[in-house]
Amino acid sequence: MSNPERLFADFEAKLADAQRKANQMRTEIEGVSVSERSKDGQISVKVNHAGNLVGLEIGPSVRENPALAQEILRVVQTAQSKLAGAMQTGVPSIAGTETMNELVSQLHNEYPEPEPTGYVEGGHQEVDEDDRFVADDELDEPPPAPKPPAPPAPPRAARRQQADHEDDYFTGGDFLR
Repeated sequence: MSNPERLFADFEAKLADAQRKANQMRTEIEGVSVSERSKDGQISVKVNHAGNLVGLEIGPSVRENPALAQEILRVVQTAQSKLAGAMQTGVPSIAGTETMNELVSQLHNEYPEPEPTGYVEGGHQEVDEDDRFVADDELDEPPPAPKPPAPPAPPRAARRQQADHEDDYFTGGDFLR
């Protein structure tokens, strides 16, 4: 049997090693951040390892833009959606482990890539007031009447006469006439 003092010393050494690895992992995770720019380059954001906005730069040409807030949020969401990849490359101490796979999966679920909505390559496109979405309850006029139903199919006899000139084998007719 082993010496109890030796068992305690081994356990303390393993515990100290696990604590050192946990501290290293925490330092690596806290060092992960993602920066992202809008397509026109006028908005720049930085998010930390937790997806929190920690940096924001706004170019002078878009400061008066009425859709500025939406564009900032879209750029932040894009940056957040890249956290999983940044975590995989920025935290080598747990790369390839079950812990890393779970962390990346959680980041993908929490920060999905934003849907591309109304964005025009090269800059902001002004939206005409008539082109915006209007809910049915906001309309002043009643919704358009539904389309009339499709006309009924021709009677079976008419379909049969049309099929007489076609190959009866493929139309379900009698091929032994």
